[in-house]
Parts: sequence; structure tokens; C-alpha cells
Amino acid sequence: MTDKNTQILNCLYQEMIAYYAGDPSRIQHFAKVHSFARLIGQMEGLDEELQTILEAAAYVHDIGIKPAEALYGECGGKLQEALGPEQAEKMMKKCGFSEPQVERVSYLVGHHHTYTGIDDADYQILVEADFLVNLFEESSPMKSIQSVYQKIFKTESGKKICRTMFAMTE
Repeated sequence: MTDKNTQILNCLYQEMIAYYAGDPSRIQHFAKVHSFARLIGQMEGLDEELQTILEAAAYVHDIGIKPAEALYGECGGKLQEALGPEQAEKMMKKCGFSEPQVERVSYLVGHHHTYTGIDDADYQILVEADFLVNLFEESSPMKSIQSVYQKIFKTESGKKICRTMFAMTE
């Protein structure tokens, strides 16, 4: 990865830590989603541009939670999708992302709880990484994990990680 992409991603990471200051569980969540997204993206052989977009989206995917809770007292997936893109765009522009990068990440933030119409590897991997973390954090029962595995996971790398992490047999 080029120094510029590393720089802007590190800026975004730090901005997100500051954004969720005092809320370590949210910081831990996006850090874990990023870690899985980064690994899956690398295992799937994404090119540098798509990898950068994926990693940026993983950092900011839940950025809409904060305004949703402030405005509505709840943070359901659709509220996150509605309120997140604007926040993500501001933060990404501050860190020096290009306009096409900002646009794509904004799209991903605005759709990361929509599981139909997944249009590219960055979107698919973001959804898989978020599920890997959510299934664990929510202590989901094995039946739910298996259902999500069958319905959501498409990449070979994401499938392998899911099977291994939850000691699943196919």
C-alpha cells in the first residue's frame, strides 16, 4: 500500500477513535471489523484502490450510530444508513481521500445493512467482516450463525474465517 493510502487510513482511524471518545465498545467494534475486512480483502487479492476503500468503509461503517442516537434515541441499521454518509464524507475529506473514494465509501456506509444488490467485492467483504464481529459480540446461537453463513457469506476467505472462528462444519 502506498504511503499516501496508509496516511489517509491512519488519519481516519484516529479521527474515528476521537469521534467515539469515551465509548470503547464502539471503538473496539470498528477496529475489529476493519481487521477482518483488511484480512479478507488481502486474501481475496483486491487491488490497492479497492482495498483502501474497503478499509476506510470498515472504519466508518457505523458512524451513523452517534447522530441516530442523538436524534432518535435509537440506532437501527436503516437510521445508520441514512445518517452515516454525511458524517463519513466530512471526516474522509478532512483526511485527504479523493472524491471517488469518498463517494464509494459513502455508498457503502449508506448500504452496509442492506444485503441485497451487493455490487462489488468491497461491499461483500464489508458485510462479511461486520457479521463476523456482530455474531460474536451478540453471542449469536449456532443456528443463527449457520443461517447467516449460508445466506450472506460469499467469499472463500470470509467463509473460511467464519467456519474456523465458530468451529463450524459445512
